Amino acid sequence: MSESPKTGLDDLLTPEESVLVLIDHQPFQFANLHSHEPTMIVNNVVGLAKTAKAYGVPTILTTVMEERGGLIIQGLQDVFPDQKPINRTTLNSWEDQRVVDAVKATGRKKLIIAGLYTEICVAFPALQAAGEGYDVYVVTDASGGVSAEAHDMAVRRMVQAGITPITWMAVLAELQRDWARTDLVAPEDLATLMGYSGGTGVAFAWEMQLLNTEPLRV
Repeated sequence: MSESPKTGLDDLLTPEESVLVLIDHQPFQFANLHSHEPTMIVNNVVGLAKTAKAYGVPTILTTVMEERGGLIIQGLQDVFPDQKPINRTTLNSWEDQRVVDAVKATGRKKLIIAGLYTEICVAFPALQAAGEGYDVYVVTDASGGVSAEAHDMAVRRMVQAGITPITWMAVLAELQRDWARTDLVAPEDLATLMGYSGGTGVAFAWEMQLLNTEPLRV
């Protein structure tokens, strides 16, 4: 079987090729989030953002009408305290040239996207960017819609267009690739990231305790 851009080792994310765009994780959006429990999305997107920062993946923050919809959630802004989110009026962030220019400036073609809502503010730019040659990955558990159906239909639509659905811990695993690696992220920083992984993080902290290493602190 011949390989395509969606098969083989080249399909996996690397820190050197990836850029992350986080879209509209704002109070107004969270108010009508019904596809997921809101605290889960907060946990996952902060874990995703910290992962990107730890592995040196450029991250672009954007909001829509923040004067009415509210500022980006504090936990996310805290990861990038010096970055002012690009505040748009367009529902489709890819129709705001500032966002497109920020992505292009990184020179990277593996575009990772997460946002609210999946069916609008994630799907629209994902579809457009994919049509312009980007290899697009949508982090489904750091995104959400106004209903489970809306989220699911959006993911199905994007998959049909060749976009790859992925979860935030899979992003972490693909960037790390080998648990023995220490050249990208120090073990203690990796332990902090694992703190956002639920039961896995608890078990990892326990393992560190049994190995008499530093305890896990988030």
